[in-house]
Amino acid sequence: VSCAPDIEATMAARAVVAVLLFCIAGHAEAVEAQSGLSVNPIRKVVTMLQNMQKKIAAEGSKKEKMFDQYMCYCSNADETLGKSIADAEKKIPRLQSALGEDAALKKQLEADLEQHKADRAAAKEAIAKATEIRNKEAGVYAKESGDLKTNIAALAKAIPAIENGMSGFLQTNTAGVLRSLSISLNMSPVDREMLTSFLSSKSGYAPASGEILGILKTMQDEMNADLTDATNTENAAIASFEELKAAKSKEIDALSKAIESKLTRVGELGVKVAEQINELDDTKEDLAESEKFLADLDVNCENKRKEWSVYQKR
Repeated sequence: VSCAPDIEATMAARAVVAVLLFCIAGHAEAVEAQSGLSVNPIRKVVTMLQNMQKKIAAEGSKKEKMFDQYMCYCSNADETLGKSIADAEKKIPRLQSALGEDAALKKQLEADLEQHKADRAAAKEAIAKATEIRNKEAGVYAKESGDLKTNIAALAKAIPAIENGMSGFLQTNTAGVLRSLSISLNMSPVDREMLTSFLSSKSGYAPASGEILGILKTMQDEMNADLTDATNTENAAIASFEELKAAKSKEIDALSKAIESKLTRVGELGVKVAEQINELDDTKEDLAESEKFLADLDVNCENKRKEWSVYQKR
């Protein structure tokens, strides 16, 4: 900012005070000589003007001190502002690099989160489907094993009854079960005909032939083997299901922890990236202002030197 008006005003005031002092002092001496008085009103005015002159001189000294301080700042401004500009020019690329890295990491974490969520949903779906299949398999096994156990129990009663020639066997519920088996079981036509004929007999009970007992014992052995196979298959299916469920549950737990952790990191990075963007914008703004201020300072300092030179010459 130019200080020319203040300097000119100070110079004018000095000139006016000097003239007034000269004129009034001469006039005061003439009055004193004529009146013979030691003190008069004109002397008071002279004293006042002399004090004013001292004040103007003091203000001039103050102006000079301010000018020296301004020149000192002009001398150091290049170094001070230059360092500030250099620091900003170094800081901006670092901020841009850090911002790019953190933004890329945030984007990668967000992609990871989407994949983790999809994987967790798939693991839950796998457990749901496996559970549905397991429930169906368990239902099938329950019916199959229940039928086999019922039939095996019937054969366990029928064989000794026939062997012992139990009277009235054909009228028992066990005989009814055997009649159903003679129709539903997969057996040779000859065995089926013999068994059906035996169970359909209307005549009084007579000890059965060894062929009938052989057929029934074969049926019993096959049913026991089928029950064992079905039970082994069921147990293997249960073990496989539990293994899959445990593995998927472990996967779900790990994915849930990863999701929670990465959600936290994404939130923290979001704040950090926002802060970096603000800091980068502020640094760029500060750099532009420092560069402009330094450029203007050269002109202002030169103008101040010229003004002071004019002031000193007057």
